[in-house]
Amino acid sequence: MMLISVDHGNKQIKTVHSKPFTSGLRESATLPFGEDILRYQDKYYTLSNERIPYRRDKTEDERFFILTLFAIASEIEARGFHTEEVVHIQLAIGLPPAHYGAQHKTFVRYFSERGVVKFEFRKRPYAIYIENVACFPQAYAAAVTVFQSLCDCPKALILDIGGFTADYLLMKNGRADLSSCDSLENGVILLYNKIKSKVNAEMDLLLEESDIDAILNGARENHSPAVVDTVEKQAQTFINDLFSTLRERMLDPRSGKTVFVGGGAILLRHQIEQSGKVETALFVEEINANAEGYELLYQIDQAGR
Repeated sequence: MMLISVDHGNKQIKTVHSKPFTSGLRESATLPFGEDILRYQDKYYTLSNERIPYRRDKTEDERFFILTLFAIASEIEARGFHTEEVVHIQLAIGLPPAHYGAQHKTFVRYFSERGVVKFEFRKRPYAIYIENVACFPQAYAAAVTVFQSLCDCPKALILDIGGFTADYLLMKNGRADLSSCDSLENGVILLYNKIKSKVNAEMDLLLEESDIDAILNGARENHSPAVVDTVEKQAQTFINDLFSTLRERMLDPRSGKTVFVGGGAILLRHQIEQSGKVETALFVEEINANAEGYELLYQIDQAGR
């Protein structure tokens, strides 16, 4: 039995032990070129840097299931657990807080009752049986990974900036206040689109998301000062607007501790720190914090049964 947790982000798929990869997929009826090829039901799949367009419901087709097969195979390889026998999987997954109540049962069913799933990855055969699936709220899962820093805190705001959503959750004395949690459609994909549109309109230049990531991570030498300035100003405006939206919801990062998690928070750390709108910030640098949290919550849940 193997416990595997998968964070199905709109921008990236993350697990605990393997490298994150873009939530993009290419399908082919014939064998494509490359090494990271997955074969399932007589079709071939490769990962793509072009994201699947945002969808609120990830169960509408099989693409996120195929991405999960990539994640499971990568985890099995990372742990050195490959075998030609059937591997029984306990799968821990998650959803944004605002979608959790309405979608968690459907999301669990999406991965359940598939029987033995056989596929090939990197020319090696795999056979898995997903024996149990459990779903948990994002943001809360990430907060569990730093619980020792929060258990005695009177009030802590957890802010998970992801691909399409920014999920927030209020914790008081180490307990989640489920009346103060939601998912805002303020993820970094929105920022990417605004920057690309502005740069294209004003400078007749086509930027890719990887270009924007590079600039925000400090690699400015391959771009003109005007482009760098636009990207950084748009990023700062994006963060300031996000904090204003939270303020409208009676949540003030200047009061209490604010815990920042998610790839968006890591990418925009400089803008968050420069905003002057956060009193005490704790950054969770692990991009797979939600995946780690799903695993911890699954173990806690099973121990309590």
